[in-house]
Amino acid sequence: MQNLWSHFSSPRHLVYFEAAARTESFTHAAQELNVQQPAVSMTIKQLEVSLGVVLFERSRRKITLTNAGSRLFSDVTRAFTQLEQSAASIRQFASSDHVTLSASSAFNNYWLLPRLGSFQQNHPEIDLRLQSSDRESDLSVETISLAIRRGNGSWPDCECALIAEEVIYPVAAPRVMAAAVNLKNVPGLLSQRLIHLEEPIRERPSWQQWFHEFGVKDMPPSGGLRLNDYALVLQAAIAGEGFAFGWHHLVDPLVRKGLLAGRPEWAWKTGNGFYLVWSKIGSLTPKAETVRDWVLKNRQPI
Repeated sequence: MQNLWSHFSSPRHLVYFEAAARTESFTHAAQELNVQQPAVSMTIKQLEVSLGVVLFERSRRKITLTNAGSRLFSDVTRAFTQLEQSAASIRQFASSDHVTLSASSAFNNYWLLPRLGSFQQNHPEIDLRLQSSDRESDLSVETISLAIRRGNGSWPDCECALIAEEVIYPVAAPRVMAAAVNLKNVPGLLSQRLIHLEEPIRERPSWQQWFHEFGVKDMPPSGGLRLNDYALVLQAAIAGEGFAFGWHHLVDPLVRKGLLAGRPEWAWKTGNGFYLVWSKIGSLTPKAETVRDWVLKNRQPI
């Protein structure tokens, strides 16, 4: 940023230049900016001296951009448009009455929804909206207050708090687990029907990686059912379609209810985690802060 102002001296120079270039008139620019025409003319001259180029061809009746002026006008227009869009988005976010929390469909279905009733009972004044997304939301530009991300907790544009460590173990419907033969050790799982998660955008661990963690590297798993959404993976596992990855923070309640059976003794701690994140740009609204604090209060003990 310091280098930027060594070229332009002041943001005012760019504002005056953009108005003059767009209206093709120092006089019209002055009227738009509510200043005198000589102020615009002098500011443009200062900008030209600072850059070492002529930006306008001047004649008695009109001004015309030079090649250098056209290049600068194109870039300034694009930058101003982006700033306008960002300001509009931030204003909409700040004035919004609701709070949006973006997460995967599986996290929404199996972690948030079971807890949502108590939140609504305690905070009826907050309109909390859950957004299911197949990608990581950009909180700096989208009107989203909070989001759930998988990773190592390092996002330069976001604040974050750990909700659960990433711990994965195999799960299946109880009848599938009971009927499985040769399941005394990890390699025995290769003979079972596996359900694979293959998300198109988000990076997710694979069965092959899981087997590698337990020293099974010569026989990569093949075949089985392949789905692109973890909520569907869990539904397929509950329906008896095979063995699935069980992220412990999502499947533990399903195991306790008897909908799934698991092998937690074969748990893989990946070193990653699932985090609640919010943008460093601006501040959360009081309602968004309430939602954030509620999510963190309900996270697994860390």
